[in-house]
Amino acid sequence: MGGAVPRPVRRRVVLAVCCLSLFMVGLDNTIVNLALPSIRQELHASVSSLQWTIDAYTLVLASLLMLAGSTADRVGRRRTFQLGLALFGLGSLLCGIAPNVGLLIVFRALQAVGGSMLNPVALSIVANVFTEPRDRTRAIGVWAAVNGLSLAVGPVLGGVLVDWAGWRSIFWINVPIGLAAIVLTAVFVPESRAPHPRRLDPVGQLLVVVLLASLTYGIIEGRGAGAPVVIGCFVVAAVSLAVLLPYERRRRDPLLELRFFRSVPFSGATLTAVTGFAALSGFLFLNTLYLQETRGFSVLHAGLLTLPMAVLTAVGAPLSGRLVGARGPRLPLLVAGVGIAVSGVLLAGIGPRTSIWLVMAGYVCFGIGYGLLNAPITNAAVSGMPRERAGLAAAVASTSRQVGISLGVAVIGAVVAAQPTSPGTGALAWGIVAGCGVLVFALGLVTTGRWALATAARVDGPDH
Repeated sequence: MGGAVPRPVRRRVVLAVCCLSLFMVGLDNTIVNLALPSIRQELHASVSSLQWTIDAYTLVLASLLMLAGSTADRVGRRRTFQLGLALFGLGSLLCGIAPNVGLLIVFRALQAVGGSMLNPVALSIVANVFTEPRDRTRAIGVWAAVNGLSLAVGPVLGGVLVDWAGWRSIFWINVPIGLAAIVLTAVFVPESRAPHPRRLDPVGQLLVVVLLASLTYGIIEGRGAGAPVVIGCFVVAAVSLAVLLPYERRRRDPLLELRFFRSVPFSGATLTAVTGFAALSGFLFLNTLYLQETRGFSVLHAGLLTLPMAVLTAVGAPLSGRLVGARGPRLPLLVAGVGIAVSGVLLAGIGPRTSIWLVMAGYVCFGIGYGLLNAPITNAAVSGMPRERAGLAAAVASTSRQVGISLGVAVIGAVVAAQPTSPGTGALAWGIVAGCGVLVFALGLVTTGRWALATAARVDGPDH
């Protein structure tokens, strides 16, 4: 099927199909944030329910990314990718007809099961098809640009859809896109498997799920579930971590390669991903509530106001990649930290009558900071890693991003829930965003020096 297509054209089509999945998932995240007030109004959802609408997706995604990669290596990347598209499309369809917020949360989790099989598996497909280093670098550059583009288009497209057809349409739009991607994958994408796939680690996988779910539940439901339940969640999370670490250390093919964390750049990239993406998710959550509920703007108006931030992110992503290639990850990380921190400080005092120009200045600073963040995280994660482990290292960095998104929504949403009379305007909530920027800056300083880079060589030694 599709065998008559010239190879260069076929490769470009494969890249386009893989980027389509990235665009769909990235668009879904942005649009869902923009639709939260509409969901809250129609389904009578609480702030914690809105948090779970986001976190049910990101938690499941974070928990299954590495499992999906291992499964694809074993059973076939094209087959896994198509299954992911089908599940994501089915989950989207069900989200669009959800009669209450509880079922919406369940269907978002189903979406995430499919989503976990898309982006990391698609990136493996791209790496397998573009075998020349120069072509592969260009393809991954296109991949990064599409990620920025999905953030840029999301607010405006989401505003148009929600304003014109209601919040349910943001999920329905994924269905025809997913179907088209399934057909194109069957025609153009070659099947591939790893020659020596890693063994599955079901115990490690279960421990990761329990750890992330109990920690997030304890944060989100901290005010309403009662002290014994919350304390119990944190105890379960601590016990899961205490069991996970020695168990993974003893396995030949662990889900989590603990020896990677001997590398300061890798450990720093993991922490930076958690911190930076916690800032992103907190920013999107606060911004949506502020523009639509505190200021009373329409969904479309709110989307247009965030467009400069998204455009700067789309422009900053490829620029950051070039800076990393030319000068290393330090400069982009430092500028990213400053941009995020300044944004949080500027927005900490906003209220119903704040000048829209001041608000926009905060958005511009955040767009600059976030736009420069992704490339140095990926670079630092794989810097000095054995070549055969670079993909797994990148998967850990991707998981860290999703963990950051979950924790950002959980923590900042809990702060908003404690200030019900002024949603989205609390100085403390924006102060947390600013604090994340400061931590990104500090990590950029500590983890990119000569001493830090020298520690990356430790991952080549045995894990004792």
